[in-house]
Formats: sequence, structure tokens, C-alpha cells
Amino acid sequence: PNLLWSGDITYIPTDEGWLYLAAVLDLHSRQVVGWSMQPHMQTSLVKDALLMACWRRRPAKGLIFHSDRGSQYCSHEFQTTMKAWGISSSMSRKGNCWDNAPTESFWGHLKVACVLGQRFATREQARTAILNWMAFYNHSRLHSALGYLSPMQYEQRWLAAQRKNAA
Repeated sequence: PNLLWSGDITYIPTDEGWLYLAAVLDLHSRQVVGWSMQPHMQTSLVKDALLMACWRRRPAKGLIFHSDRGSQYCSHEFQTTMKAWGISSSMSRKGNCWDNAPTESFWGHLKVACVLGQRFATREQARTAILNWMAFYNHSRLHSALGYLSPMQYEQRWLAAQRKNAA
């Protein structure tokens, strides 16, 4: 945990306009460790998601954060925030979504399970649905890449094994 994170932005349509969602995934367990939802996609959207992840997880210096080359991630403000936390930046090759495949896969699951076929009258309705789905994703959704465990179960087992090996 906390060695390699990835992040990206997606958007959700509502009758009030777009709701933008930035998420940070820990690639060890595929757990969503930070997120932010705003009616805009300014730098503060991705910065807030990263800060949530940092405050929740308290990563050691040396963490690598991978993203695309979006202006929010390239911004001086975001890069300065990463440096302040001792995080190194990694960015996808230009125009290559495959470089951030785990996060793109997460977006696909979110859109199919939570957004497709839904009509959200308000951003708040969308926000509530997304938060509920992300809680399901972290705590209950089984992942073949994790041995059919949820991200939380996978991480808990990993931590228990580390404690056992240290004893």
C-alpha cells in the first residue's frame, strides 16, 4: 500500500450540469483512497482528491502518483502539493489511455454500475449515488486481480500477513 497511486477525472451528467469526479486509487489494492466532486474541473478538484488520500493514508515519502497529462495534474499548484508530501509524479504518454488502465477500468465500472441509465436531477443526487457506489466498491466488490477479494479485504489480509511475518 501507498507506493503507487493513480488518479484521473471523469464527469457525470445531471440536469443541473456536469458533476466532475476526481479519484485517487492505491494500485496495491485498487482501493479508492481519495476523491473530490465539484461542478468544475479546475486544479482544486484533483488537489482535493490527492489531499484527501494523503490525510487518510499518510504515505511515506517516495510514493509515486500516476496521472494523465491533463492541465490540472501538470499545474504548478498540483505539482507543488505533491512535492510538499514527498510524492513523485508519473504521467502517461501523450494520448495513451492504456498507461492509466486501472483508473480507466474503475471509471468503466462506475459508469456501468452507477451512472448508465440513471437520470440525476441534481448534482447532489449524483454525488450521493457515487459515494454509495464507491463504498460498495471499496468494501464489497470482488476483484479477480485481488483473488476475488474486495479492496478492503485484500489490504486487511496483506497487513495481517505483514504483522505475522514481523512476529
